[in-house]
Amino acid sequence: MSTLEATAQWVLFLAILASLILSVVFSYRSRRNADQTLRGLYGARMNICMGLMLIFLAILQMFIYSGSTLRVIVGALFLVLGIFNLFAGLRNHSHFKRRRSSAP
Repeated sequence: MSTLEATAQWVLFLAILASLILSVVFSYRSRRNADQTLRGLYGARMNICMGLMLIFLAILQMFIYSGSTLRVIVGALFLVLGIFNLFAGLRNHSHFKRRRSSAP
C-alpha cells in the first residue's frame, strides 16, 4: 500500500468519525429541544451529517479496498442513500432556516 492510499484511508476514517459524532450530537439536540423549529433545524443538520458519513463510507468501500462485486454493490447503495440524505437535509435546513428567520 502506498503512502497516498494510507493517507486517503486515514482522511476518510477521520471524516467518517467526525460526521458520526456530529450526527449523534445533532440527534441528541433535536430530541431534547422543545422548539419545533429548532428541532427541525437540528434534524436537518443530522441528516446532512449522516448523508456525508454514508458518502464517505461508500468512497472508502468502492475505491480504497480492492473491489469485489458485493463491495461495489454495498458502496453504491451507501452512495445513493447518502446523496438522498444529504439533499433532504439541505432542503429541510433551508426550510427551517427560513421559518426561523420569519418568526416574530
